[in-house]
Amino acid sequence: MPRYAFLIEYDGGPFSGWQRQEDRPSVQAAVEAALGRLEPGPHGIAAAGRTDAGVHATGQVAHADLARDWVPRRLVEALNFHLRPAPVAILACAAVTEDFHARFSARTRAYTYRFLCRRPHAVLDRGRVWRVGRALDIDAMRAAAAHLVGRHDFTTFRASICQAKSPVRTVDAISFEELPCPGGTEIRMNVQARSFLHNQVRSFAGTLERVGAGAWPPARVAEALAARDRAACGPVAPPEGLCLTAVGYDPDPFAAGATG
Repeated sequence: MPRYAFLIEYDGGPFSGWQRQEDRPSVQAAVEAALGRLEPGPHGIAAAGRTDAGVHATGQVAHADLARDWVPRRLVEALNFHLRPAPVAILACAAVTEDFHARFSARTRAYTYRFLCRRPHAVLDRGRVWRVGRALDIDAMRAAAAHLVGRHDFTTFRASICQAKSPVRTVDAISFEELPCPGGTEIRMNVQARSFLHNQVRSFAGTLERVGAGAWPPARVAEALAARDRAACGPVAPPEGLCLTAVGYDPDPFAAGATG
């Protein structure tokens, strides 16, 4: 059966997360239902990251096996037609080999967390940022985040329900951008790693917000990491500020005209 990879964008607000659930809406179920309108199902698709409820994506990748050969461009158009009005869009599609797996073939994953630093509530970006209501010290956040880069036991920064066999992960990079916006500033935290633990990036974001607000010195993040104790973590940031922005593969299935 031909296998296809899909580059997917979605607003996570209306969904209980990526993963299919019996009694709640999910992104996976929406895409599988659209596939079912094109070919008899049931269909099962696998994704690079199982994002939580309320988390968005501009660079999610999934794959599915279909019965017929499709021109990728036409498959994109057909799926997007059947996905409406759900806030999900297929951005690109590529035929891939049978050994490609959206999750297990991934080399890197990148997330962005957005902090809105102003007192007025978010309007145009409502549901896509965390309005913290105060200025944050981005230099202090950078200093604190440096303790999280590298290979560590991230027990402190993973959810108690995390099902990963090991808490050890390697964080390749954490960077920050500060952007002016009406009434304040926006800070974007970009995190890259091969894989992440459940709630890891949101735990980073909530903890680093405490540093930026002056409630924690940067060195306390190193102490929290060394504690290997969930109780040492700062608050978990809300899901609406988080977005899965990219998944890296070698080779990149979408590199050469994947929609055509």
